Amino acid sequence: MTNDETTRRLRIRPGGPADAPAVLDMLDAAVAWMNARGNTGQWGTVPYSQTSGGAERVERYTTRNSPYIAELDGVPAGALVLDTGPSPQMPIAPAGEPERYVRLLVSDRRHAGLGIGAALLAHAAEETRRAGVDLLRVDCWAGGGGALVAYYERNGFAPTDAFLSGTWPGQVLARRLG
Repeated sequence: MTNDETTRRLRIRPGGPADAPAVLDMLDAAVAWMNARGNTGQWGTVPYSQTSGGAERVERYTTRNSPYIAELDGVPAGALVLDTGPSPQMPIAPAGEPERYVRLLVSDRRHAGLGIGAALLAHAAEETRRAGVDLLRVDCWAGGGGALVAYYERNGFAPTDAFLSGTWPGQVLARRLG
């Protein structure tokens, strides 16, 4: 399937509490996929659903934040969560202006490479503009040679501040929409 075919078959809708099990499944599969590739530094080795606070975090994302679900032929294939700022648990300063913040982006590994994450990020930009906000930010793991940082750069974000959360290297990236 090409990315154009995926785009025609993809629908992004608001998410909610009923989507939490699908999001947890995607996160668990992402941890397994990363571990199989030797990446244990980004999200560790324990399935996300079994980490301390993992299920509660996803429940919070689907009830208190703005979740969006990408469906491919009616089946959840990706998830994005928007908030009005970074996680208070992360050592990231607020922007000092209105912003939207990508708190979670995950796609179903069975559909990797089809542009689902890029479609969700484009949707985040649309939602940010619709809210009358000019700044969209995200933070990500900066280890592993910077592949995730490069992914966000390919999707229109520019690196701003590097940070450490304990020993976890992170990077904040921003996209101006105005």
